[in-house]
Parts: sequence; C-alpha cells; structure tokens
Amino acid sequence: MYAITGITGKVGGALARSLLAESLPVRAVLRDEAKAAEWRTRGCDIALAEMDDAASLTSAFRGATGVFILPPSEFDPEPGFPEAKRVIEAVTAALAEARPRKVVCLSTIGADAPHENLLTPRTLMEQSLQEIGLPITFLRPGWFMENALWDVPSVCDEGVLRSFLQPADKLFAMVATQDVGRLAAALLREDWIGTRIVELEGAARVSPNDIARAFATVLERPVWVETVPRENWEQIFRSQGTQNPLPRIRMLDGFNEGWIEFSDHGRSAVKGTTTLDSVIADLVEASRPKATA
Repeated sequence: MYAITGITGKVGGALARSLLAESLPVRAVLRDEAKAAEWRTRGCDIALAEMDDAASLTSAFRGATGVFILPPSEFDPEPGFPEAKRVIEAVTAALAEARPRKVVCLSTIGADAPHENLLTPRTLMEQSLQEIGLPITFLRPGWFMENALWDVPSVCDEGVLRSFLQPADKLFAMVATQDVGRLAAALLREDWIGTRIVELEGAARVSPNDIARAFATVLERPVWVETVPRENWEQIFRSQGTQNPLPRIRMLDGFNEGWIEFSDHGRSAVKGTTTLDSVIADLVEASRPKATA
C-alpha cells in the first residue's frame, strides 16, 4: 500500500494515477472527506489526516509500504516559518512511529541554498526527516512550468507577461508537474538504503522570453515580456495582501542571482519529457470560458 499526501493537487494526483495504472494499491491521505469520492471511485483506500496532526498522520501511514510526503506550500509565511515547523514536527513524528518501508518527500531546487527564503521550509523538512533512520528520497524539482498560470490574465488581456524572473533571456530550470508526479511514482516503486537526493528538470531550460513565445504561439498573437523592477516587488506583493513578502523576494533573488540552483547546474538531473508549449496550451485552454448548451 502506498500512502499519498497531497493527492488532490497536480503532483500528488499524477503520482497516484501512475501507481493506479500499474494496479498498485493506493491510500489517499486527505484533509477533507468531501474530496474522497473521486479517489474512492478509483479504488483507493481513504485516510483523513491533517498535515500538522501527528496522530492522524501516524494512522494514515501505518502499514504502508511507501509514503509520499507533499508538504503544504505557504506563500506568505510568518517570520521563522512556524506553520511549516508544525507540519515538519508532525510528519517526522508520524513517520518515526509508523515506520513505513520507504519515503519519498517532495522537496525543491534550492533546498541547499545558502540564504533563507520562501523555500527554506523544504530545507528544514529534509534536515528533520534525515534523522529518523528510514530509507528516504528527497525529490528536488525545478520551478514548476504551471506557475505561468499567474501570467494568463495579463497575457490574454494585454499581451504582456510581467516577469519577476529576470533578465528575460536568462534560462531557468523548470519542469512540468506531470513529470514530477511520474518520477515520484517511479521512485516509490524502487528500493534503496539510506538517504538520496534526486533532482528533476525539463528537457530544456526555460527563459521568460520562451514562456512569452509559447503564449504567443497558442494565442496566435504577439506577447511581450516586461521585467518587474525589484524595487517595486515589495509594494506589489503587499498590495496583493502579502504580510511578509521578504521570503518570496529572497527566493526570486536566489533564482535570478543563481544561488538557487541544482548542485551541478542540472548536468546530473533527471530530465522530464513534458514540453513548455504543451503546458502553456493547457493553461490557456483551461482559462477559456466553457461553452454552455
């Protein structure tokens, strides 16, 4: 039995569907019973648990051959990351008690970054889980291509992609969530000893200009890149309701300045197969109004 947290998201869903396609047993670990019907229909066992509740997580993980940990993302963390630390404490305690045969944890590029930033909770999760003595794989993917979802409104309405990643021709390690889920499923089926790190990016690195070109191809009209000046970031993020924008700003600095990067600039990273063009096409199609009868 494979216990999957985050199964209602893109990565967790892709992972679960890959395992189910191989007729492998899956336990969907959910917060909300209302979301259980789909996975029950697919043949999954259901376990209800909160990611910051060690007791419910222990019950969800007990008896599992493998466990997939997808820590919840916090885009506006309080100083010191107290929300993430509560999750880390609960997950660590649950895995130490349930003792599954193996664990795959979704981490991130930059989990080894030298400066605190929005991705630091993944660093803290890696440090904590390494201490429990289980075979564990930390899957570190690049920037998700699907983050371009935030650009769809301005691109479709104005023909402008406003980029915080910069300069516009800089290449970044990006990957599709579908490829992350597929690789996570493959890793869960493997056996290994100790701790290992697996990095993942797409077949080719991607610049903001490349994203604009992909949008232009799908929309069949020009799309321009405007890089957002760094001195405006804090005001923009606060106007969007962010209370503590510094971690996000420092994460963007890390990508732009190059200190959030794979250990050898991706030379040994696993390469995904899903193209940027296909991801952008899917995002645009999903944003279009659905026809009604």
